[in-house]
Amino acid sequence: MPAPRTSRKRQRSYDAEKLRTAVLAQFAALRTAVEALTPEQLAAPTRLGDWTVRELAAHLTMAVGMLPRALAEPAPARAELTLMDYPALTAPAAPAIDTRVHELAAAPLGELYAQVAEGLDTYLPAGVDGERPLAHRVGAMTLTTALVTRAVELAVHTDDLNDALPGLGLPVERQLLAAATRFLADALAVKAPGASTEVRIPPFAVVQCVEGPRHTRGTPPNVVETDPLTWIRLATGRTSWRTALDDAAVSASGERADLEALLPIMA
Repeated sequence: MPAPRTSRKRQRSYDAEKLRTAVLAQFAALRTAVEALTPEQLAAPTRLGDWTVRELAAHLTMAVGMLPRALAEPAPARAELTLMDYPALTAPAAPAIDTRVHELAAAPLGELYAQVAEGLDTYLPAGVDGERPLAHRVGAMTLTTALVTRAVELAVHTDDLNDALPGLGLPVERQLLAAATRFLADALAVKAPGASTEVRIPPFAVVQCVEGPRHTRGTPPNVVETDPLTWIRLATGRTSWRTALDDAAVSASGERADLEALLPIMA
């Protein structure tokens, strides 16, 4: 089955219940993995600046814990932010996140994970309303939008954890990988609107972007294709465009198929 194409006129829809189930499953898998790590593994460096695995593990409780924290509070009057507002809002928040992560990392990780798991059980039950507004540090958004952003956090940081600890091999739940891939592909199309270049990330997404002659039929003249994890690494700055090309992790054909200047999409 061909991957879905994103309309530039209509925001992609997401299933809140499927995302909820996937977020809970991924967090549970991460909790099990983190609780089994040795002190030496927790002290290992990551590709995230001065963060060790301990800081990365603490950040995951912060990222997912925002859901029960927000849901425990009264709902804002309305959701101010759309999903495509989110990519531009992450970088300005990075310093505050870094400070909070180092504070959290001083606490026992087992307690942090247990607290978040209890909050998820209490405030994120099956059938929760995906349109319910909730407060996020960057502004009010719907629960569905928040779940998509948590899918991105979990997919990206599970990959960070696997990179820091070769052999861990913790899989990314398929619904999370799909949501993260589609969101970051759509964000590219918003950042570089147009229809001259087709970006394919099978099996999850196909988007058209970059100004230029519009393609209407047959094989597009400008095509980029890669796999979901490589796309997520490119879109979040975990790997460079040139490295991905050199490693044959991405193929690009056509004069408008060079995405280097457009990456990363989200810090």
